[in-house]
Amino acid sequence: MATMESLIGLVNRIQRACTVLGDYGGADNNAFSSLWEALPSVAVVGGQSSGKSSVLESIVGRDFLPRGSGIVTRRPLVLQLHQVEGDAQDYAEFLHMPGRKLTDFALVRKEIQDETDRLTGKTKQISPVPIHLSIYSPKVVNLTLVDLPGLTKVAVEGQQESIVQDIENMVRSYIEKPNCIILAISPANQDIATSDAIKIAREVDPSGERTFGVLTKLDLMDKGTNALDVLEGRSYRLQHPWVGIVNRSQADINRNVDMIFSRRKEREYFATSPEYGHLAHKMGSEYLAKLLSQYLESVIRAQIPSIISLINKTIEELEAEMDRIGRPISMDAGAQLYTILDLCRAFERIFKEHLDGGRAGGDRIYNVFDNQLPAALRKLPFDRHLSLQNVKKVVSEADGYQPHLIAPEQGYRRLIEGALSYFRGPAEASVDAVHYVLKELVRKSIAETEELKRFPTLQAELAAATNEALERFREESKKATLRLVDMESSYLTVEFFRKLPQEVERAGNPPNSANPPSSTKSANPAAPDGDREGHFRRIGSNVLSYIGMVSDTLRNTIPKAVVYCQVREAKLALLNRFYVQMGKKEVRFLTLFHSRLQ
Repeated sequence: MATMESLIGLVNRIQRACTVLGDYGGADNNAFSSLWEALPSVAVVGGQSSGKSSVLESIVGRDFLPRGSGIVTRRPLVLQLHQVEGDAQDYAEFLHMPGRKLTDFALVRKEIQDETDRLTGKTKQISPVPIHLSIYSPKVVNLTLVDLPGLTKVAVEGQQESIVQDIENMVRSYIEKPNCIILAISPANQDIATSDAIKIAREVDPSGERTFGVLTKLDLMDKGTNALDVLEGRSYRLQHPWVGIVNRSQADINRNVDMIFSRRKEREYFATSPEYGHLAHKMGSEYLAKLLSQYLESVIRAQIPSIISLINKTIEELEAEMDRIGRPISMDAGAQLYTILDLCRAFERIFKEHLDGGRAGGDRIYNVFDNQLPAALRKLPFDRHLSLQNVKKVVSEADGYQPHLIAPEQGYRRLIEGALSYFRGPAEASVDAVHYVLKELVRKSIAETEELKRFPTLQAELAAATNEALERFREESKKATLRLVDMESSYLTVEFFRKLPQEVERAGNPPNSANPPSSTKSANPAAPDGDREGHFRRIGSNVLSYIGMVSDTLRNTIPKAVVYCQVREAKLALLNRFYVQMGKKEVRFLTLFHSRLQ
């Protein structure tokens, strides 16, 4: 079985790893925080000026905490003590300053104050965001201690009225956890019935199973009084024995008296005290540290199966997360370029699945061609363009002062060219409709590419590059489809008109027979009005038939042009320019892997 030190040290290292990885994983990753909370730790609770800082410094054997009047601890301090072998020099490490070892504990005190001010400003406000500090020393026992802001009853100048409740809520958020050991600090020179620490500990741990009572300032009690009723459990009984502490005096603090000397003075005080001499072996900061460490060991031993189970579960969640986010990012430019290309290929694969039917969305392009384009063609205003009045006007203007002799060819051409210009609208609308579908599919594909979710900056770069490419494809597609319309205007299909019945004047035929009079007759100003209107209606009907033929052709060729210029290009060359740009921007690779947009 593992030793006490190795068990607690292992838990400390797991907690530290959970904190580091939890910060790396972001707010949405709860695996690390859940594991951290499941591991036992000790929360130090007490009223302001109850001696919490002195107790912690006595356990550590170092003077490292900020001091002052009023509220000094304004953020939780997660203090992890690591026992090292040999006579190694004590040093401290902050989680927010990785790799920097501080051997001057005056600098540790200053950094705690500075890091608090960075978040709260130089005010008396508080913050629930903890500061993580590890201390390595051969003179400490393996422990995780959480120093919390002191409980208070009133808000002072510079504090919000809610600070009393805010501090209590913060303290409760730690000590309500069933795996939290409560170190309740109460000053001996105050009535234990008024102890803020005991009051809140009793509310969250009514049985006292995980509460350790600590009585400070025993040497400051009035002469003739003592704290034996409390220390021997008669005033307020806990399941664990009360421990008395003698803090350093303010004079000792001002003179920077060595903590080793202070511990020796504390031992001498209890050994020579007529009131507490019989309890000397169970008093003092050194005994308290050993007592907490022993109890922590027993808790860890009892919870080893559940801790192992939770660790295994967390490992599985982490492995799944690693599968989702992919490999770590190398610092080598070539490897970074390879990673970018790999992420882009993952996006392109999903985008093509949307187009080809593996995922939803590609059917919307087919809907443009099968429904929107035909509907737009049917709504073109040919009835107005080929009305009797407009046909007369166009044919007459085409002939000028010379009436047409056989057929109004120029009139036909002008009517057809005017009608064909209406096809430009549906052609452009089809191009735009497919463009918007492709843009939406790109947006969805980026969002659905799991590997990209870790890199918002790269997502933004991809979105910009794909939008630029799609705009370019749209312009090419628009040119191609409008060329198809212009081609129809530039060369008319002669065979179509050759098959139309010629208006040959035949004597004896009635004006409205199936073989109409010749155009020469019809054009005669002296001809009856009914005969002339029938002639213009036939012209309009012939033109409409030709336009119908062209409409059927464009209904088939416009989708071909759009697919070729937009959809096909999006599948084959959506990121081509982006890849070329990446080859020229090696120094910018690392910025694409930022975990959040700047």
